[in-house]
Amino acid sequence: MNHVPPEVSRRDALRLTAASAAGVPLALLLAGPANAQAVAARPIEDVGLALPGGQRVRAKLARPAAARAPAMMLIHENRGLSRDIEQMASLFAQEGFLALAIDLFDGQTAADQAEAQRLQLTSKINPAVATETVKAWIGWLRAHPNGTGKVGTVGWCFGGAWSLNASLAAPVDATVIYYGRVPADPAALAPLASPVLGHFGLEDRGINQEMVGAWQRAMAAASKRAEVHWYPANHAFANPTGNRYHEESARLAWGRTLAFLRTHLGS
Repeated sequence: MNHVPPEVSRRDALRLTAASAAGVPLALLLAGPANAQAVAARPIEDVGLALPGGQRVRAKLARPAAARAPAMMLIHENRGLSRDIEQMASLFAQEGFLALAIDLFDGQTAADQAEAQRLQLTSKINPAVATETVKAWIGWLRAHPNGTGKVGTVGWCFGGAWSLNASLAAPVDATVIYYGRVPADPAALAPLASPVLGHFGLEDRGINQEMVGAWQRAMAAASKRAEVHWYPANHAFANPTGNRYHEESARLAWGRTLAFLRTHLGS
């Protein structure tokens, strides 16, 4: 078994092998102790581009071993582009994807959920600018010399909603939603070109079965494809730094995500 690298603390190393892994970055947890070194040591590049209006936006890029690979755009939770999301990009790269973790909060981050709620970063974004941002990054990935031209999106919570928003704003090949808000208007879903995979928690009172069911009916009315999975867990069940983390559900959702992406993007 590989040794856990210096970037991972002794506490995190122990938790990687424990049944309860609270506090361990999701990427390292899903990779498992044997692959933790490769994920944590994979280099992350700072990249940026200018929007049509001139505003600069930034992201983190992780490259796979292959010279050319399908691309994934990752969208963060309400805490911003954290180290955890960067490591998720590394994990996607290890799985064979050109992985880009974008920033919709202009560099602002929150250390935990309490701080995220205090800062209310999600309420401060300009939806028009965010839409231009996701469109620009999708175009950037589609044209990337190390890409195959195939692009998917994935996001968690706030980012789950924006994974779908991005796919409505610009055509992509696959969309993954982790417990993000979803609309119930078939007309709003008309621009969608990709199949969608959704992961939701049965104990989630906000993103609940009523909301998701209405969205599924709207997807069907709009002749769009949706694959939905429910888990015996709450909102944010895939975030091991929170108190709602559910390891079995997170691992199952991750396996389903990879299978979905390889079907629609290749690898």
